[in-house]
Amino acid sequence: MYQQHFGLSEKPFNLTPDTQFFCQLPPHQEALNVLLIALTNGEGFIKITGDVGTGKTLLCRKLLNELGGNFQTAYLANPNLTPSGLRKAVADEFSIKYAQNINQQQLLQLLNQALINISSQGQQAVLIIDEAQAMSLETLEALRLLTNLETEKQKLLQIVLFAQPELDELLSQKSIRQLKQRITFSYQLRALTLSELSNYINHRLKTAGSTSSCLFSKPAFKLLHFYSRGIPRLINILAHKAMLAAYGRGVLTINKRLIRIAALDTEDCALSIQKQRRFKFIYLVLSLVLTSFGLLFLLRDQI
Repeated sequence: MYQQHFGLSEKPFNLTPDTQFFCQLPPHQEALNVLLIALTNGEGFIKITGDVGTGKTLLCRKLLNELGGNFQTAYLANPNLTPSGLRKAVADEFSIKYAQNINQQQLLQLLNQALINISSQGQQAVLIIDEAQAMSLETLEALRLLTNLETEKQKLLQIVLFAQPELDELLSQKSIRQLKQRITFSYQLRALTLSELSNYINHRLKTAGSTSSCLFSKPAFKLLHFYSRGIPRLINILAHKAMLAAYGRGVLTINKRLIRIAALDTEDCALSIQKQRRFKFIYLVLSLVLTSFGLLFLLRDQI
């Protein structure tokens, strides 16, 4: 809709996890480095956590693209499964053929043999699970048992969990403490700083074909950071809406007013808007109080 108005070849702030727009900012690049180093060294079990909208799924897709021919990967986008459903889903991802009425012990044997075959070809098998906080305690325990598949030299299956912080609450349960002990590397994604946000916005605009270096004003960046709290998904939503508003008004620069309009139209920004209004109210009250004291001192001196 507004691409031609801003000279773009595509929308820069889509919510789909397009790895073309992956930005090498410290939190995401550090997490990717941890993943690649750990998997290359066969470290076994890795956990990446982050709040809603911090870019876990995009990082997950980026990892899948980065793993080369030395890896065979299985990817589960929705792990809300029973223990038997988990085993079957993993078998499906690794293209393992099995009878529908197979018992769980036989399925584990098939998985074990398939993983041995992958290892004998000089490859490493990696299971990547997104939204891992949706797994039940029973399914997490079944996942732990999959890590028992090993030779004398190495683990046959490495596992990467991408999850919201609720996963840590699950892992604190005494019944699955053995799983927590097996996590060799973990990384927590954080929100973006103001300077990271501006780099993120400019990177996405440039990737989408923009040749302008000042589509967003500096005050707009500051207000965008305040309203989004540095969360990439919210940044995308607000930036997209602000550009729509700019297109509707026929302007080429995103200013504070357009960011505010976008925030007022976004439910998740309600708390930030209330906080801003409360600060303004407190500032107004303090100003009135200080002014009143100043007037009293002046009147006293005159008397």
